[in-house]
Amino acid sequence: MWKRPEKPVAIHPSQVDLGLYVWLDMPWDDHPFLYNRFKINDVKQIASLRAIKSQGKLYYYPDKSTGTPIPLSEVPLPEQPAADIDRELEAAIQLEIVRSNKEKHDRLRQQKDAAARADRAWEQAAKVTREAMIGMMHSPKQAGAQLVDLSKKTASMITQGQEILLHLLGDKEGDGPQFHALNVMTLAMLLGKVAGLSEAQLAELALGTLAHDIGKAKVPTHILKAKTRARHEEDFYRQHGEYGVELAKISGAFGPTALSVIADHHEYLDGSGWPKGKTNAGPAARIVALVDRYDRLGSPECPEREALMPAEALARMFRVEAARFDPRLMSLLIKLLGVYPPGTLVKLNDETLALVISSGKESLRPTVLIYTPEVDKREAPTVDLGQVPELKIEEAVRPSTIPADVLTWLNPRQRLSYFFSTEKP
Repeated sequence: MWKRPEKPVAIHPSQVDLGLYVWLDMPWDDHPFLYNRFKINDVKQIASLRAIKSQGKLYYYPDKSTGTPIPLSEVPLPEQPAADIDRELEAAIQLEIVRSNKEKHDRLRQQKDAAARADRAWEQAAKVTREAMIGMMHSPKQAGAQLVDLSKKTASMITQGQEILLHLLGDKEGDGPQFHALNVMTLAMLLGKVAGLSEAQLAELALGTLAHDIGKAKVPTHILKAKTRARHEEDFYRQHGEYGVELAKISGAFGPTALSVIADHHEYLDGSGWPKGKTNAGPAARIVALVDRYDRLGSPECPEREALMPAEALARMFRVEAARFDPRLMSLLIKLLGVYPPGTLVKLNDETLALVISSGKESLRPTVLIYTPEVDKREAPTVDLGQVPELKIEEAVRPSTIPADVLTWLNPRQRLSYFFSTEKP
């Protein structure tokens, strides 16, 4: 269980030692460390803490430390004026501090830029998706054309991107079908690319995915959001795929693959799906069935149902529901999301608490947002664990074990929103 640390204790820079969990009460720009709270694990950190102007701004947390401060009585007294070698050492330390500070700023800027690109792209896609999904009921041809255009642009970006990363987005206000549609489209497109789909196939997959739930416009809201449904209500609900196919056909924009996604995204390989209990749904429908289930476990339609944490949702699908899904696609999805998917709360090996915001290139080393309560969340440092070998995730943390104010700052929302950023070759 993650516990709130006790009150920090002020110490002099000369007292720092290995194993202390320290807090620098100073702006992030004024020191070379990745963040303001960390455990001292090497002598270079000790040298830097003593070299920067940290006196009066340095504290440590006894309960999170595995060492103790050097007693002031044992701190050597200042000697005569430093020798040349001491001045050379101090100059070398200052150069290292400058280099480290530049490196951490460059890394942060790159991470923030990628996240900002994903956020801007999501805003544009959300606007188009919402307008089109509303428009399918009264202007289906125009709405279909909007979705086709968005799908082709997205497929082009995904295909041409050299590096594609999934990002947890900042808080998104409002409600609407575009949230789930874009989450499922994002995961389906990333999964489709690693599964080897061509750009044209990805465009059809995106089109079907964006519209996979359009038939719900004909289902009353109280049925959609009900925790339990009467048999006739469930039968009504299970017709939303058929309703969606009807609307899609009227628009004239959807090909066979996209239509199969709308019709079969609740069909499972073991025959337990619906509406027809198919065991041979097409490849695109299999992709969407998988990612639709993942997103719904984390963001249920019914507000009374408990949302699973991302890692819990993956674990349930892998351990309990594996027979429903294509095993190759399941394996690819786990590799895509990593052991700690975006939205997971984690504790690092230096006792720091963080929120996973990007899956990263390595399964065990995502990019995380560091809990830094003294600054606004938007200004808090992010760390790509793939670039910092000395840091690693120690464990995932359940929100229920986190103090309320800490949880409010981190805010792993009931409704997760994510999108991708690309780097062109």
